Amino acid sequence: LVLSAMKPDQFRVTRSLQINAPATTIYANIVDLERWPLWSPWQEKDPAMSQSFGTLRQGVGATMAWDGNKQVGSGRMEVIEAAPPGQAALKLSFFKPFKAENRAEFRLNEDGAGTTVNWTMTGPAPLLSKVMDTLMNMDRMIGRDFEQGLANLKRISEG
Repeated sequence: LVLSAMKPDQFRVTRSLQINAPATTIYANIVDLERWPLWSPWQEKDPAMSQSFGTLRQGVGATMAWDGNKQVGSGRMEVIEAAPPGQAALKLSFFKPFKAENRAEFRLNEDGAGTTVNWTMTGPAPLLSKVMDTLMNMDRMIGRDFEQGLANLKRISEG
């Protein structure tokens, strides 16, 4: 508990991947929430997960809610920033298995070899979260999902 209490009050998980596609193509796959099932790592963890979409499906104000097995839980996400083709941010509201409010950001940087995509999630780290991180390293756990999601995003963006 003492070690847990000394951890930062915020967490941050970031992963990056080079994708051989224009930023506009990748960006469209990120801000169009109906396209998330094509690349989301959580879709693979629960193919039967139910999803519902708001009136807007892409860009600022677009929403998606999900309800799945214990691996994916339930929650809602909303696009809160969209600056094509280089940046997007989402508000993530998790309901199960734990309540949490986090932020996900995507930054896309085109260069001669393609586009580097950075996916970051940040949020508060209350004591329970710090204890869990001591036992199950959140960066590795969430990071693996981000790595799989970026690999999936690469596949559909390059295809």
